[in-house]
Amino acid sequence: MEGAELIIQEINREAEQKIQYILSEAQKEAEKIKEEARKRAEARAEWILRKAQTQAETERQRIIANARLEVRKKRLEVQEELIQEVITALKERLAELPEEEYFPMLVDLTVKALEELGGEACIIRSNVKTLKLLESKLGEFRKTVAAKLGRDVEISLGEPISTIGGVLVETPDGSVRVDNTFESRIERFESELRAEIAKALFG
Repeated sequence: MEGAELIIQEINREAEQKIQYILSEAQKEAEKIKEEARKRAEARAEWILRKAQTQAETERQRIIANARLEVRKKRLEVQEELIQEVITALKERLAELPEEEYFPMLVDLTVKALEELGGEACIIRSNVKTLKLLESKLGEFRKTVAAKLGRDVEISLGEPISTIGGVLVETPDGSVRVDNTFESRIERFESELRAEIAKALFG
């Protein structure tokens, strides 16, 4: 019996050693798995953090860009309103020019038109107020225009048109015309006028 017990004890001892070895290896494997999982979790967390930071920066840049765009849009709107106010005030000022300022201006506008138009005769059209002024000073008007133009032109007054002022000069048959009304000239020089107004208002 004593020999059998020794054999059983040896078997138990070897089994215990094997169990302890297996448990030790299992523990090592478990620690290894846990460490790998921790590293993966840290890497994932770092990636998530970087992604969140990138998204946050992108969103910040988007908000800044939108804000700048909105400020520029509002500034342009205000600028446009001010320019329109100045143009409106200019038209009102031109419509109410005193005769001593307006008459020489009508001469210059007519001369400019005739330089483009050519010919020996023309018809001048404008609003009722302007035509009455020209009619009252027609002799002086013709003489001054001829002197500035350097040649005689037969000038007639035509039917009134809707305008705040200035002149529309046309050939007797109405086939060719030069529109030097205030509205037309403001429209033709609007880009330059806008630039000058913007420079004066905003520097």
